[in-house]
Amino acid sequence: MVNTMNILGIETSCDETAVSVIDASAKNEITVLSNVVSSQVKLHARFGGVVPNLAAREHAKNIGKVFELALKESKTKSVKDIDLIAVTRGPGLGPALLIGLTFAKALAWQNNLPIIGVNHLLGHVYSNWLKEARLDEKKLFPTINLIVSGGHTELSLMSKHNKQKIIGETLDDAIGEAFDKVARLLDLGYPGGPIISKYASQGDPNKYPLPRPMIHSKDFNFSYSGLKTAVLYLLRDLKEKMVEINENVRADIAASFQEAATDVVIQKTIKAARKYKVKSIMLSGGVSANNSLREKLLSACKNSDFAFYCPEMKYTTDNATMIAIAGYYEFKHKKTANKWRNILMDANLSI
Repeated sequence: MVNTMNILGIETSCDETAVSVIDASAKNEITVLSNVVSSQVKLHARFGGVVPNLAAREHAKNIGKVFELALKESKTKSVKDIDLIAVTRGPGLGPALLIGLTFAKALAWQNNLPIIGVNHLLGHVYSNWLKEARLDEKKLFPTINLIVSGGHTELSLMSKHNKQKIIGETLDDAIGEAFDKVARLLDLGYPGGPIISKYASQGDPNKYPLPRPMIHSKDFNFSYSGLKTAVLYLLRDLKEKMVEINENVRADIAASFQEAATDVVIQKTIKAARKYKVKSIMLSGGVSANNSLREKLLSACKNSDFAFYCPEMKYTTDNATMIAIAGYYEFKHKKTANKWRNILMDANLSI
């Protein structure tokens, strides 16, 4: 392992075209040299969600520009100064992933660079390492990772770098997907997470007693389709009673929904942490930007004597910096990376 590495990260799993460059030292000191993200949120808003082929087209149009800007901001003279390419290999939208993978493989082939495929969810986990203060890993492992996003709700047990197992996941809708669908039911727009959070801050979380699906189940799995349906029925009942769905009512429904949704993940996470006797709990993913979830989980961790970690806000949504650092740790501990010829097969099979 060299003393320092420049790592190029590439992320195109959904609707963000992202490229970043980090400097990683042998002492695990990470310096973010650039973090460029081109979002497609406004483009997909009119459809109420991400359209895969449209996302892929935008990635193809933007990735070259984003790459050049990331190199420029990092003050990296050229791709010749890069030591490793880390690219998201999945999970995600197939057409979107292919754009990033193809671009990364072409760079690796053209410059004879090692390339490593990174699991997108592992990238979210490693967003917790992107802080000025280094994590004390003696106080960190074993840890429970709660990953919450538009496509995923997952609990994993991580005993050390490069060793984790899934202990719970959603059986239907992800929590972020539920936020989007409830926002659509309330005619609040897309994406649902930020706007539900905004309305919830002005509402009464105890106004409407919504269900907490699977909160008392013996496993660590989740289900959010029933909660979404409960909001649908609530709106139907209110309209039948001739209740005007005004801003105040929307705020109360948003607050009640958010309370129910976050109660489930918090209770299950604390339950898992106790069962596996971990030292800490780590939160990540797009929904980790929700202030209510952060505050409630922090309070629950303090009451149960678990250390709590969550990423900076700018690293909660999809970005390439988290892919670069996850690639660094995987490369460091495996001490292997694929040349472009091998990843042509390996990466495509993992989509």
